[in-house]
Amino acid sequence: MLSSATQASKRPVGFLSDEARWEAVRRRDPAAAGAFYYSVRTTGVYCRPSCAARLARRENVDFHLTCADAERAGFRPCKRCRPNEAGLAERHAAAVAKACALIDEADEMPSLDALADAVGSSRYHFHRVFKAVTGVTPKAYADARRGERVRQELGRSETVTQAIYGAGFNSNGRFYATSDSLLGMTPTQYRTGGNGNVIRFAVGECSLGSILVAATDKGVCAIEFGGDPDALVHALQDRFPKAHLVGGDHTFEQLVAKVVGFVEAPVQGLDLPLDIRGTAFQKRVWNAIRDIPAGATASYAELARRIGRPSASRAVAQACASNTLAVAIPCHRVVRRDGGLSGYRWGVERKEALLTRETAA
Repeated sequence: MLSSATQASKRPVGFLSDEARWEAVRRRDPAAAGAFYYSVRTTGVYCRPSCAARLARRENVDFHLTCADAERAGFRPCKRCRPNEAGLAERHAAAVAKACALIDEADEMPSLDALADAVGSSRYHFHRVFKAVTGVTPKAYADARRGERVRQELGRSETVTQAIYGAGFNSNGRFYATSDSLLGMTPTQYRTGGNGNVIRFAVGECSLGSILVAATDKGVCAIEFGGDPDALVHALQDRFPKAHLVGGDHTFEQLVAKVVGFVEAPVQGLDLPLDIRGTAFQKRVWNAIRDIPAGATASYAELARRIGRPSASRAVAQACASNTLAVAIPCHRVVRRDGGLSGYRWGVERKEALLTRETAA
């Protein structure tokens, strides 16, 4: 059973009166989870506010702050909503966290069956829950984590071979078979700031100022707003100091025009091949952001809940700030809990303009 201290620490506010609590029970409001419990004198059981059981008569209902309070009053837990156990979302988050830890600690990616067995689930159900909580499949999560370890090792190891084994690969061959998808370039190029990696780019103009679009042969790797075209190009050079930057040809300029067209008229939509580089956590956040439809917004806290990290609102905000693919990863749709616009890598004014256009469209 959940302890009273644990319940108190997780209890939401806003259900302080019996009238508000009864209204939450009547609506079966999931937002009231942990705020209180209700008991029914005619059945002798107590439930969560969101319990799907038949609604009791108001005169037979009492409210309790904790499960212990309800049980001291002589009520037993409902077998349907199991108020004295962790909620379904919490159980799913705990199972996924355990699976992520197993992946992080393993030298080789555990099989889907092994991960499912470890958390007491079927293969199909585990795969579905993992993707629902994290926004990615177990394999995609494992690939991202391994890519993150490789990048860390390449930055501190004396040789590429040391980095490969330090990241958990048991052979050079297995690493090189996946290095392009993990890094977006060869490991030697990554160690030397993109040395030899060809990046095409072009700068266009739109109503929000200058806009730079850059791409590797994997896809678009940067979309940046700015007030000075030269500053945008210099920032790209700083990010890839030894890459071979090539001005875009007519075909590439059409790609820039497509991005500009979306900025001016979001109803057109934007579907581009992307070369997304980031940590496993950042990619989880960015995938969740890409699921926010045009014209809608989500708070940092809501995104944190969607990826199974409800206490990571600040880390979600940092991931938004690290995004270098404006509009393709639409972090302008992420706002404060109260709806305020807060910060934006390319300026709050641009964020407001993008949201206004999408809402109108």
